[in-house]
Amino acid sequence: MSDVTIQTRENGPFLVTGPAKVVDHQGNEFDLKGKDTFALCRCAASKNRPFCDGSHKECGFVAGETA
Repeated sequence: MSDVTIQTRENGPFLVTGPAKVVDHQGNEFDLKGKDTFALCRCAASKNRPFCDGSHKECGFVAGETA
């Protein structure tokens, strides 16, 4: 399996790159439509959670974690 990278974006989502799957609390897998790059919401304002829809830009979300 290839490497998966999860990058924190300053004041934005987690950017996931690589072959990954996202599974809910009941074990159901989300359809990623073949995408190898997708963004996961951190601001909790997305209407498409767990995925980012850009709402962090309007809600004032601030996060600047560095590794």
